[in-house]
Amino acid sequence: MSASAARRAQGRSHGAERTLTSLVGVLGLLAGAGALVVGMGWLGQFRGHRPVLDPIAVGWLGDHVLYARIGALVLGVLLLVFGLWWFFRSLRPERRPDLKLDETIGSELTVTAGALAGAVQTDVESVDGVTRARVRSVGTVAEPALRITLWLAEGTEVRRVWEDLDSYVLTRARESLGVETLPTAVRLELDTAGSARVR
Repeated sequence: MSASAARRAQGRSHGAERTLTSLVGVLGLLAGAGALVVGMGWLGQFRGHRPVLDPIAVGWLGDHVLYARIGALVLGVLLLVFGLWWFFRSLRPERRPDLKLDETIGSELTVTAGALAGAVQTDVESVDGVTRARVRSVGTVAEPALRITLWLAEGTEVRRVWEDLDSYVLTRARESLGVETLPTAVRLELDTAGSARVR
């Protein structure tokens, strides 16, 4: 079982968002530190008293207004496209891959993510002490994973429920899919139908 499959079972990964945010933060920190160093005169008093916009650069832009406008327009469009792409990427639903158990031409066998989740949910709800359950198939085609949320009745022993999940539900799922490992994240909830006491 790979670490990435285990992380996908626990929850949707936001590694890309964190990486981009960290990079923007580091760039902002470096820019601020550079401005502070120049402003304090640590690189020479002349640099510290120069305007923020270099006169040479301003003069070059004034001599090449058309190119400057085209460059600014292209950069703005690129930033807009990147921002929209990132925005919709962050909002897109988590993938629920279908599992192809047999890809032989003429006898293909595919288990949909919904069918897998439904079958596992039925098995989970048959465990004594579980009042209801919600199962989600996540991961990838190569590394499927499950995310299970189950609600326990009053007085249910968590240890016994966990043993039944591992020995019956998950073992049956692995055997049905023909895989040795099936990363699964399990979340336990108390049934709110009344005052619950879980041992």
